[in-house]
Amino acid sequence: MTLLPAIEQETNARPDSTVIWLHGLGADGNDFAPIVPELRLPATAAIRFIFPHAPAIPVTINGGYVMPAWYDIMEMQIDRRIDSKGLMASARAINGFIDRELDRGIDSRRIIIAGFSQGGAVAYQAVLSHDKPLGGLLAMSTYLATADSLEYKAVNKEIPIKVQHGLHDPIVPEHLGRKAVARLIKEGYQVSYQSYPMEHSVCPAQIDDISQWLQSILSTACRSL
Repeated sequence: MTLLPAIEQETNARPDSTVIWLHGLGADGNDFAPIVPELRLPATAAIRFIFPHAPAIPVTINGGYVMPAWYDIMEMQIDRRIDSKGLMASARAINGFIDRELDRGIDSRRIIIAGFSQGGAVAYQAVLSHDKPLGGLLAMSTYLATADSLEYKAVNKEIPIKVQHGLHDPIVPEHLGRKAVARLIKEGYQVSYQSYPMEHSVCPAQIDDISQWLQSILSTACRSL
C-alpha cells in the first residue's frame, strides 16, 4: 500500500512508541504538528509522531468544493448520512501507517491513534476494528460514525480510550461525543470522558490532559526489546 503523505516528528532518536494523529475536515497534518512541544513530554520520551494528510476530495456540504477530507460530509447533521465507503478507505490508509510502524520495530501495544473531528471518526474505526492490540485511542470533538457497522475486535477490548469534547461545540455537538461513550460502554469498553468550556477546538487544559494520558500509557505499556 502506498502511504498518504505525512509529517513525522521524533522526540528522541530510536523511538520506542508511535502516535498517529489525524486532523479534521479542511485541514492537514500541519494542523496538529505544532502540538508536540506543547505536550511538554519528558526529555527521555522517545515517541514518533505521525501527522498524515487526508486526500483532497469534493465535500458535499461545501458545494462540492475540493478540500482535504477523510470522507465526504453530506449533511450538516453529520450523523444522519455517513460516507461509510470513504471512511473505511481512510481507516485502511491508517492501518497502512500502523503496519509500517510494526515493520519499523514498534510494538503494536505502543502505537496510539488520535483523531480530531473527522479524524476522530476514522480513528474509532481503525482502532476498534484492528486485529492487533494497540496502545490507546484518543477521540477529540468527534462521533462514532460507524457504530452500527463496526466489527469490534476483542483484542482491543481493554485498550485505554480517552474521549474529549467541547461543551459549546457547534460543529460536532457534545451529545454526539457522549453518545459515542455510551455505545462503547455498552460494548464493554472502559472509557474516560472529559469536556471543556470551548467550541470545536483544542484548549491548553486539554493539551495538559493529553500529555498526562500519553505519559501514563507509555510508562506502563509493554516495551519492545
